[in-house]
Amino acid sequence: MDIGIVSMRYAKALMEYAKSTDTEDVLYREVRMLARNINKYPDLRAALANPILTTREKFSLICTAAVGDAPAGREFTRFITLVLKNRRENFLQYICLSFLDLYRKDKHIGVGKLITAVPVSREVWERIRDSASTLLHAGMELQTEVDPSIEGGFIFDINDFRLDASVATQLKKVKQQFIDKNRRIV
Repeated sequence: MDIGIVSMRYAKALMEYAKSTDTEDVLYREVRMLARNINKYPDLRAALANPILTTREKFSLICTAAVGDAPAGREFTRFITLVLKNRRENFLQYICLSFLDLYRKDKHIGVGKLITAVPVSREVWERIRDSASTLLHAGMELQTEVDPSIEGGFIFDINDFRLDASVATQLKKVKQQFIDKNRRIV
């Protein structure tokens, strides 16, 4: 069965359920944390795919990944129980990502990622987030990442658009222009 079809069916069902119980904001936080942890910890993905672990053990792992030591919400636990009962835990990461997309579309939230060579201050982070939010006419979630290999400047991804103003990219462009110019001369 196609991963995208299964994932979207479960995500849509979860979104409808969340809206009917007026818990979509709480579920969003739980699902977002679960998605981050599944992405961040490959051992968690491996554990969910492990047929030796019991459903109860997988349930405990998932809840801990979503809320830590706090109690998971009733709606979240009911949904995870359904996923595990139907043996769809291998699709859980994709279900989470699909749910997050549906929620963000419904709530008009844009997603951005700022990559810099050095950490940015909270003030700069807030200014960038607020500016992007104003341009998009939507709420904004902004993640930051430090990547020294860009040497300076920044790379800004927002939804499906990328603005690459990194020093590394600018140097590559200059180098390519120099190579092209020398080829024309020869």
